[in-house]
Amino acid sequence: MIIVNYLLVCLIFGTTFLAIKIGVDVSAPPFLSAGIRFFIAGALLFGWMMWRKKASLPLLLHKDMLLTGIGLTFGTFAALYWGEQYVASGVAAVLSATGPMMILILQLIMLRQKPSARSLLGCLAGLFGVFLLIAPSLTLSASLGLLIGSIVIIAGEAFYASGALYSKRVTQRFLESSPIALNAAQMIYGGLLLILLSACTERWHVQSLLSAQALGSLLYLIIIGSMIGHSLFYWLVAKTGPVFASTWLYVSPLVAIAIGVLLYGESVTWMTGIGAITVIAGTVLVNWDSLQKLSRKPRTKEAPLQEAHSRS
Repeated sequence: MIIVNYLLVCLIFGTTFLAIKIGVDVSAPPFLSAGIRFFIAGALLFGWMMWRKKASLPLLLHKDMLLTGIGLTFGTFAALYWGEQYVASGVAAVLSATGPMMILILQLIMLRQKPSARSLLGCLAGLFGVFLLIAPSLTLSASLGLLIGSIVIIAGEAFYASGALYSKRVTQRFLESSPIALNAAQMIYGGLLLILLSACTERWHVQSLLSAQALGSLLYLIIIGSMIGHSLFYWLVAKTGPVFASTWLYVSPLVAIAIGVLLYGESVTWMTGIGAITVIAGTVLVNWDSLQKLSRKPRTKEAPLQEAHSRS
């Protein structure tokens, strides 16, 4: 059952990038689509946790939920949804896998934590992989949108990294609260901020949200991506520990590339393939010390909130 659910998590998280792409390609406003998705998913999950008596309304009044939502949902997904207007879903998935490298950079710059030589090598490898991914956009004949979209998605990972680091403190501060409730609360705030951003920057056309593709994309992301995906992930955390559960990060980008090619006609060049493999290899090296703990099968109460929400 563990392997089946793990494969489902990898598949679900890998398909969310294509679902986002389908929505924005039919002219659904990216910020509004993201905001509706996360607000509804967060509200439904939070209501479910309240029904199970594992969450209470006062949790929503803590500023920590707002600050975490700014990093993990608002900044990260505003960049991802906007960037996917110009970037293939598979490439967007690989670019999003640079999140752990951003965490390493922030720890080095802001927390003065010296990384290991292996982690530093992984970060450099990842950056080289990113260069290979965006190199085609540097030619004169390429679309400027591809380059800007890629840069925006990578910039969004800075929000993710800051939210991930901050969420570790939040989970320690609210040990009595379910990680699912904490995640739902920050999604509610992130979704509201995305809707506010949309109100200030986008024109709302109801028809664009009610098309079959846009509506299907939104429902898939709410139900399958945000609700079922999260629940399966936290089930894996409870059964195996956070390190094994978070290894979806190395599998899902490859799933996203394959699905984009097979179901949406996205093209993959040899440079894109090498870049994707290099980024994923760099991510593995950055997290090598944590992955080694798999052999010792640690059990911890602290669930990796940042990994659970980052790409679902």
